[in-house]
Amino acid sequence: MALFGRRSTQPTPLDGVDVVLADLDGVVYAGAGALPHAIDSLNLSREGRRLGYITNNASRTDVSVAEHLSELGLQTTASEVVTSPHAAVRLLVERIVPGSTVLVVGGEGLVNELEKSGFVVTRSAEDAPAAVVQGFAPEVGWAQLAEAAYALALPEEEGGIPWIATNTDWTIPQARGIAPGNGTLVSAVHTAVGRLAIVAGKPEVAIFNEAVARFGARHPVFLGDRLDTDILGANRAGIPSALVLTGIDRPKHVLAAPTGSQPTYILGDLRELHQPYPLAQVRDGVVTVRDAQVRIEGPDVRILAEGGNPIDLLRAGAKAIWDTGRAIYGFRVPERLYADPFHRP
Repeated sequence: MALFGRRSTQPTPLDGVDVVLADLDGVVYAGAGALPHAIDSLNLSREGRRLGYITNNASRTDVSVAEHLSELGLQTTASEVVTSPHAAVRLLVERIVPGSTVLVVGGEGLVNELEKSGFVVTRSAEDAPAAVVQGFAPEVGWAQLAEAAYALALPEEEGGIPWIATNTDWTIPQARGIAPGNGTLVSAVHTAVGRLAIVAGKPEVAIFNEAVARFGARHPVFLGDRLDTDILGANRAGIPSALVLTGIDRPKHVLAAPTGSQPTYILGDLRELHQPYPLAQVRDGVVTVRDAQVRIEGPDVRILAEGGNPIDLLRAGAKAIWDTGRAIYGFRVPERLYADPFHRP
């Protein structure tokens, strides 16, 4: 009984938070459908705080994203959605003359934001664009990638035009599984021209700064499913973060997370936003999270007690490994520690 008494006094990840900022793909939905427990959990999180969304997906407008979320049961306005095209436009206005022609590789969401900002959109390098902006859309194919390569043939330091990518996510969760993301398409152009794009979205801080300013956040928390974009970006922006295991990254990725990509919280699903979050206790080299215990013994990660909840074992293992400051490949890790009973698309 004493154990449960202590647990009830522990704060939840939402205690003291005034704005919840959530990624979409892999956190709220996979493809068109909502992920289990996401809608109810996010609606509950509105009590006493604001709820906003940050997405690297540039294929849709903020209006269409808000409509989709509302259809899923999250009553949302366009002003509550911050997209990577918003951040891309912010970078673009710093680099080219207002009203310039911009070659777009991407979909409606990107075109809409550029046109709202007064730029002229083209799909052809023959129109002498002042910049190339590239974002994800399912319809992007070889022809659009080739036009970008033609426009970017001259390096920027030799008088070439700027190239801005909305994001470089390698993958994107879909209802049928994991599909290639914008990073793979940006990489294709990079391979052709030998240039690197300027990145607007996560893990860069511009998109987080836009969200914090828009919502007037003083104590936000960010929910994401990717360590290399969501969590790294939130850490760079100084925002506490929660990795939810309903999207791309899995327990083995959590254990291997480098210092800059380690989340504040590790959640099996969004219901755990509203549950007391157990603090890891470290004593005599043993990391304890509730009734799960892990210890590092030289190159070996030892499970002393699995406990009653797989997420607590993962939390204990991650804490033990992270605290060493050593890379994961320097350890022998038991398979049980990175078992994956958590939902994913």
